[in-house]
Amino acid sequence: MNSAQHLLRSQRDLLLSLTLDHPAPLLRWLRDAEVLSPAHYLSLLERSPSNAVAQAMEMVCATEESSQRFLQVLREVQDYYCRDLQLWVERHCREGVSKPAPEPLKVEEKKPKGFAKLFKGKSKGFTLTTEAKAKEQLKPSRSLKLANLRVPISAHKTTLLKRTEQLKCYSEGEGVASNSASHIEIRYTDLFMTEDDDFVDSSKHEYFDLASRRARIYVHQACQRIRPCHLLDPQETSGRPPKRVKVKGIAGIGKSVVVQRLVYEWAIGKNMREFTCIFDLSFRELNLIEAPLSLFELLGERFRYLKEALPDLFTSPSSLLFILDGLDEFKFTLDWNSPDRNIDFHSKVPVSELVVALIKGSLLPEASVILTTRPSTEAPKRFFQRCCVVLGFEEDQVKEYTTKFYKDGKVAEKVYDYILNNDSLFVLSFIPLYCYIICTAMAEFFSSENPDAGDSKSLDLNPPRTVSEVYFCYLFTAIKHHALRGSAERSTSRSEVLSRAKQQLTKLGKLAYENLLQKKIMFSRADLEKYDVTPGDLQSTFLCQILQPVEEETVEMFSFFHLTVQEHLASLYCAVNLFSQEDIIQALDLWCLGLRPPSSTAAPLRNTDINMDQLESLQMFTRFFFGMLRARLAGQLDGLEVSPMEQGDGIPTRLGLWFQEQFKHGELKNQASLNLLHCLMEFHMKEATSLAAPEIKKLYLFKMKLSVVDCAAMHYVLQFSPHKLQELNLGYSNIGNRGLKRLWPILHRCESLYLRYNCLDRQAAILESAVLKSNECQVKKLFMCGNNLGPDGVLELWNALEHNTTVEELYLDITGITERGTENIVHCLSKNKALKTLTIVGNDIGEVGRARLRELEKCRPGLRIIANFVDDLGLLQAYLDWVEEIREDRDQMDSVNNADALQSVLRGLQVAEEQVETGENAEKAKELKKNILELLESSSNLTGGRHVM
Repeated sequence: MNSAQHLLRSQRDLLLSLTLDHPAPLLRWLRDAEVLSPAHYLSLLERSPSNAVAQAMEMVCATEESSQRFLQVLREVQDYYCRDLQLWVERHCREGVSKPAPEPLKVEEKKPKGFAKLFKGKSKGFTLTTEAKAKEQLKPSRSLKLANLRVPISAHKTTLLKRTEQLKCYSEGEGVASNSASHIEIRYTDLFMTEDDDFVDSSKHEYFDLASRRARIYVHQACQRIRPCHLLDPQETSGRPPKRVKVKGIAGIGKSVVVQRLVYEWAIGKNMREFTCIFDLSFRELNLIEAPLSLFELLGERFRYLKEALPDLFTSPSSLLFILDGLDEFKFTLDWNSPDRNIDFHSKVPVSELVVALIKGSLLPEASVILTTRPSTEAPKRFFQRCCVVLGFEEDQVKEYTTKFYKDGKVAEKVYDYILNNDSLFVLSFIPLYCYIICTAMAEFFSSENPDAGDSKSLDLNPPRTVSEVYFCYLFTAIKHHALRGSAERSTSRSEVLSRAKQQLTKLGKLAYENLLQKKIMFSRADLEKYDVTPGDLQSTFLCQILQPVEEETVEMFSFFHLTVQEHLASLYCAVNLFSQEDIIQALDLWCLGLRPPSSTAAPLRNTDINMDQLESLQMFTRFFFGMLRARLAGQLDGLEVSPMEQGDGIPTRLGLWFQEQFKHGELKNQASLNLLHCLMEFHMKEATSLAAPEIKKLYLFKMKLSVVDCAAMHYVLQFSPHKLQELNLGYSNIGNRGLKRLWPILHRCESLYLRYNCLDRQAAILESAVLKSNECQVKKLFMCGNNLGPDGVLELWNALEHNTTVEELYLDITGITERGTENIVHCLSKNKALKTLTIVGNDIGEVGRARLRELEKCRPGLRIIANFVDDLGLLQAYLDWVEEIREDRDQMDSVNNADALQSVLRGLQVAEEQVETGENAEKAKELKKNILELLESSSNLTGGRHVM
């Protein structure tokens, strides 16, 4: 009897020939069986298939133990391969091999269900323990059916593996920006998501909505990183797996990649074994179906090798999973309110009705369905047992992704540090696709293969700092390494590179811009031909890196691979086709104010029509435009211009006057005013900002959910104003310590500073204390309510106020002050002569703390201290209004820890009741207590069945 080691060595060449066409299952199972180390496994995935299998064989043949484990794995994965390999396994593995005996087969705790058992019940072999054999036995009632399904399901899994094992990369190629490690096992980085509360403003640009949502959720909820297979984990409330799951997220956040990972894990036999079959369908494919058809016909046409097996599969619908990807791309109208019809999988209905019936459960209710969509597309929550929103990467995942992107660890570390220390890039990087764009753009500057790294002769730029610069570097990299492949060397000047791509960029930019105004993101062949963009050219120019064909079997639709790429190319087109100050001003009036321009010869201003409700969707585009306009004025777009720009030197001044006018007389909404600040930051020209900034007297961004980049934009503009800011209202904006630190240099000039409910802590109190100690401090009113300053943080404030001469009103309600937090209040505030009002309600300061406040009132008769809710009727009414506001705006309940804040108010009201039992104040206090209890109860009822994933 031969040993396993001898058998493999003698049969090496034959086994190589039988497995090299598709090594993925074999390699993955070898890794999970610990025959291959994780590092060795990933390195093999980067090799050619024949080389990978040869290397694996060489390693496993090194010892008898690893050889036996290899044969075990080969039995497990034989169905992925040709019949010849299956016959080899039956012949050689049945006979057994000599000692040493192999270790018992490791069996997962979760008992495999459905078709997964099929692999366990074939080819009884030489290595299985009695326990493992027992677990392999099929139920007699299902044996025949599973035997009939074995061949088609094996074909299905193999097909899915080939489709899903490579992540689609947008900029593969040669040169420093290339990255060949695109296997899903190498490139995939986990995302995190949380339960969806469906508070979405569909009029917003989806990036801004996600940034707002992330600011609200990230700090307060325990958002867990998930693996795709967790989507169908049992629910906490019922203990049963959900049958219908909705996953939503903006473009580029990773929805389709999550689905791809899920399908890959099932196809390779490693997860979701409870499903006999997974059907993955994209709405792009479903768009092609015009005539009524049945589910049986749809699946039989889409998965032809499964057609004969479908009747058997449909007899057990609970073992089927349908994945419907990209509802936002579906062109047909869905009637969610139509009465359910009695249809089965043979009923012929329009494809839109088929989709609705599958999602609602009127068709195959026992089957499972996962739907992905963008936030702006309606899919009523009532039809789903679990609704999730994908929020992208956490900071650790940005680092992980960067490490995976670059093969050189030192380059990866440099790029990650650069991202981490740049607010604009850091906030962008939590969206996986942005992270990819940033990494691609940075490769030109940090690659160890680039002798000019950091001082690139081809770009004449430092590493990008703003969003516009990142996208321009990415675009330039795509042009140089893909469009001009073979005709542009590293030493080719930037202007020459752009000149060679001028014709294609002009056509593509016009397509991007004119369709952006119409909010159109999907294009047919006819749409491309209208702009003289030939689909055949996509394979020979850089366009394949920017405009992505939908690579499905019979679909012929095209789209920019991300909305922001379309916006950036549109802005580039406008920046090189507006030639005068008047053209630029008319364009801004159109994009920002909705004012249609008079007749103009400039291409971007001809035949334009836009609705006022579309303006917010153009905000990212306008930021890109200012970045590209700055690049043109700096000569960085030389080679693209059709004609020189008139009076180029005067454009910054003229634009400064336009911004000045908007801030002075324009009735701007919060988001619009914030967007103008971003535009000024992207333009980054002192002449313009110095004219605009002094006109900003008040900045009201209440409940705006601001990112660090938003704070950076505020700081950039306001630093150019020599005057004090009458009011800066950032209440409920979730800026956090990092955002406050970004704003810190200009806070001393804010007369009224609202920082309520902003996730601030002791570190923020230290920053604010430094502001109050400044000789230039002009702060008169400071609102810090609802932040967890704690006793240490508030002690910093007392010390700062000892010599402050400007602050007249200080609001510290619900800030976590304890008895210890009142320790030096008498010493410090008795010396302060400016403070007139101090509110400190909702804090557990104890009797000692209250005694200290009474002592302070004696030392400072001009200081009014409000320590109890019943002390001030106006304060009670303010809290009643606040509770009503939360009741009407459910989003606010989750935006910060309002439930905790409301509990603090209740505790404060309890103390007040003990001191004052009658009078108008007491009645108001009782009313407030009653309303809070009702609000908390209703909130508990709404969220009781929800959980964070």
